[in-house]
Amino acid sequence: MSLTAHIRSHRKPRRSASTIAMRAGVASGVLGTLAVATAAGSANAAEPVTQTLELPVLTGDLAAQVAQSAQATQQAAANYQLQAERDAAATAAAKEAKKDLAEAKAEAKKKAEAARKAAAERATRAAERTTLISTSSSSSSDSTSSSTATGSAAAVIAFVKAQIGDAYVSGGTGPNSWDCSGLMQTAFKQVGVDLPRVSQDQSTFGTQVSLDNLLPGDILYWGSAGSAYHVAVYVGDGMFVGAQNPSTGVAEKPMSYDPPTGAVRVL
Repeated sequence: MSLTAHIRSHRKPRRSASTIAMRAGVASGVLGTLAVATAAGSANAAEPVTQTLELPVLTGDLAAQVAQSAQATQQAAANYQLQAERDAAATAAAKEAKKDLAEAKAEAKKKAEAARKAAAERATRAAERTTLISTSSSSSSDSTSSSTATGSAAAVIAFVKAQIGDAYVSGGTGPNSWDCSGLMQTAFKQVGVDLPRVSQDQSTFGTQVSLDNLLPGDILYWGSAGSAYHVAVYVGDGMFVGAQNPSTGVAEKPMSYDPPTGAVRVL
């Protein structure tokens, strides 16, 4: 008997081939799984995930809506422009109306002042005429020369009395229509006296005489000498004949009907 016969052998028991094969298969499967996982992890780490967004394609309806929106925007802009032009026109019209109103007020004030002055002048002339006619009436009642016309004065008076009833026409010089100065010019032409054509000039032709010393044939005038607006001839007895106005025509009137301002003597 050997010296080591009583020592238990330390060699491991042999495993069967099937067991080894099974364990090898399991290990191979585990390694394969790890390899796949590792490869997947490496791929994921190497290539980042990106997402692509696709823009929607405009359809026919969307394009039409965009066109309508653009048209509406243009129309709104045109409306705003039109409104701005109207507002500007209204502002300008208001300014012009205000200016016209101010001018109208100024013109009305000017006319009112002119009318007031004219009325005052007429009142003054009327007072002067009243004084003159009262003086003339009192003196003529005592004078026989004022009622008797002779010579050239008689011819002038006869002519103007023959025209009584004829029409008054501005600018008329006969034979059937007259204005005041046209009648005077034609009447005095009968006796060879060439009077100026208009009353303003006739009122300064000849010698100025006072109304309280009138003689038949004297020319009466209304208004200032040199700017008279009416003339007639004194026919005596406190009467005169003249082409008065369109309503009366040529007529004989008393001095009190319309007292004259002054008189001139040409005969």
